[in-house]
Amino acid sequence: MAKCDVCGKNENMPYNCRHCGGTYCADHRLPENHDCSGLQNWNDPKGVFDSGFDDSVDSGSTSRVSSLASKIPINTGAGGPLAYFRGNMTYTFLALMWLTFLAQLIVGIFASSSLYESLFLLTSWNVEYVWTWVTSIFAHSPGNFMHIVGNSIVIFFFGPLVERYVGSRNFAILFIVSGVLAGLGQVLISAAQGDPTAVLGASGAALAILGVLTVLNPGLKVYLYFLLPVPIWLLTAGYALFSVFFLAGGGGGNIAHMAHLVGLVIGLAYGQYVKNNRNIGAPSSLEFGGGPGGPGGPGGPGGRRRF
Repeated sequence: MAKCDVCGKNENMPYNCRHCGGTYCADHRLPENHDCSGLQNWNDPKGVFDSGFDDSVDSGSTSRVSSLASKIPINTGAGGPLAYFRGNMTYTFLALMWLTFLAQLIVGIFASSSLYESLFLLTSWNVEYVWTWVTSIFAHSPGNFMHIVGNSIVIFFFGPLVERYVGSRNFAILFIVSGVLAGLGQVLISAAQGDPTAVLGASGAALAILGVLTVLNPGLKVYLYFLLPVPIWLLTAGYALFSVFFLAGGGGGNIAHMAHLVGLVIGLAYGQYVKNNRNIGAPSSLEFGGGPGGPGGPGGPGGRRRF
């Protein structure tokens, strides 16, 4: 349950404005009804948002975009297949993960290993390749299919809950920032320890999502492997202890435990921020499954760490 930012009314099904990120009841969900700050970004003196259904609100650029969209052999309208991703960053990120995985397979077959590395891996020796800060989040170990499957399961079940409460824009920022900082944290500590490494994977972002939900509702029941009911705080504590244990012992194989911890800490901190600024709740149960050793399971090619 959340409170409307305008009238303070408690809502079981609140609306998140995609323009300003606020939470509103049915009466104040429209941008015009809650003095949406996004109105200032529109060159419309009447402060009216173009819904896309009124031909009277049009411009030359809109016409060109519409003309281009009409040539695409996919239904881009409100009821088309792309509507599944519109305003839903969780499934957009999942789609990007699998498209990146496909691209990895293609590049791995037809291109050199140096090109593959410079496109998809965040490395201690080429940390200045800033694009890999992001691409490495969506890339996963081709030799370990459970790596991407495990991360996808966690993001698929937990991501929509967090996105619903914080809004798509804030969720996207959380996902990218936690993923980037998790990867950088891993390669930097590895370099400092004299063990240069390369990392890839979305576990840092996945654990940030897990951290947010742990703070918002620590008693949230999760059916581990779809069978064993455990509170989410216990699951989170298990991941944290697992990573700390192997970091302290210098083991853990190819699992990027520092990336796990960085992502989790960011999620816990952001979850506390959200909890302090919004009165929100969470569902009482959830089902998901994942591999041991973190959301992606153990393994990965030698010399690379996946998270």
